[in-house]
Amino acid sequence: MAQYKIYGERAHLARHRAALSDILHGCSTDFLKLPADKRFHRFIPLEPEDFIRPADRSAAYTVIEISMFEGRAPETKKALLHGIMQRVPAGLGIPLEDVEITIFETPMAHWGIRGKTGDELVLGYRVG
Repeated sequence: MAQYKIYGERAHLARHRAALSDILHGCSTDFLKLPADKRFHRFIPLEPEDFIRPADRSAAYTVIEISMFEGRAPETKKALLHGIMQRVPAGLGIPLEDVEITIFETPMAHWGIRGKTGDELVLGYRVG
């Protein structure tokens, strides 16, 4: 399981929503080995006055938060981060300096999904 929250200025996200979702999904399948039907993306568009950014970031500043089950190897998480940092600028023309990503990991027992806790689920993929 991996859920993405993507924050950015409304106009910026509107232009890039579909392509950014495709890039993030590709990274999820390539690096986390998630099944192709597992796409959980939440775009949170903000007005410029509600998305305060550092002076050295542009209107393309994009914050990506990834919530996932704990248990993946550090190398897997680093590969995911590097993959996103490579593919987003290359695919969308967003400067690398404008891409910020954080991974939040929680125990599977801390998730409630389809009436079960995450550790009770039978997954069609391996977390690791």
